[in-house]
Amino acid sequence: MAAPQNRERFELRRQDDVLVHSVVRNTRPDGTVGYQHQDRDFWIEHRPGWSRLARAPQSQTCTGRPWNVLPADQGDHPPEGDRVSRKGTKSYVYSLVYVS
Repeated sequence: MAAPQNRERFELRRQDDVLVHSVVRNTRPDGTVGYQHQDRDFWIEHRPGWSRLARAPQSQTCTGRPWNVLPADQGDHPPEGDRVSRKGTKSYVYSLVYVS
């Protein structure tokens, strides 16, 4: 698969229903770059050794990450493909797809 031309925006498409989160590249308050959900203050950020992951704002625990791309293989942007997330006692699978 060819690399996406635009890595500024992607969608997280939940695989078991029609829920879609729009996410854009943005600068965080601390000056680092991450990817921010457009519908809430929720970020996907790079954490060395962990990958491009989502963390709960209050507890800072991991709530989502790529499923089948190892951290060393992720490059400088979130990889396309399956992501898993955890919300309370439930888990979801999303497809990360770059969009223009």
